[in-house]
Amino acid sequence: MIALAPAPLTAAAFAPFGEVLEAEGPPDRMINEGLCARFHDRATLDFGAGRAGISIFSAEPRSLPYRFDLVERHPEGSQAFLPMTAHPFLVIVAPDLSGTPGTPLAFLTAPGQAINLFRGTWHGVLTPLHAPGLFAVVDRIGEGANLEEYRYGEGYVVG
Repeated sequence: MIALAPAPLTAAAFAPFGEVLEAEGPPDRMINEGLCARFHDRATLDFGAGRAGISIFSAEPRSLPYRFDLVERHPEGSQAFLPMTAHPFLVIVAPDLSGTPGTPLAFLTAPGQAINLFRGTWHGVLTPLHAPGLFAVVDRIGEGANLEEYRYGEGYVVG
């Protein structure tokens, strides 16, 4: 197993893979009679020939150290993970090296952070660290294959 240390999730570090969704900085505008701050248009949703769908995922929590050898990607659409709790979760991504994933990176979210993975980004499976592992997921619904999986020859451990 190859060891990886999870880094805090920041917009700059995550930029090659997707977007960090959070209510940071000044809001774009105030709505609802001034009682609600709107942080407008924070994700670049990309669904190719499909349409946007919202699903609810209920994932079993994992713990650190976390061992994995599987990553996947969705060539036909972006995928946003919006936690329905304030608990952190683990995000694993990898650069694309001519059709296969390179060395993965691990990030640990802070409460209030969500992510939007760009179309075609290699990533680990949904990895909540606390129960319940409830997430709203916005991704592509449509015809055709939209899942590629890859298993590393040697696994990784995040801890």
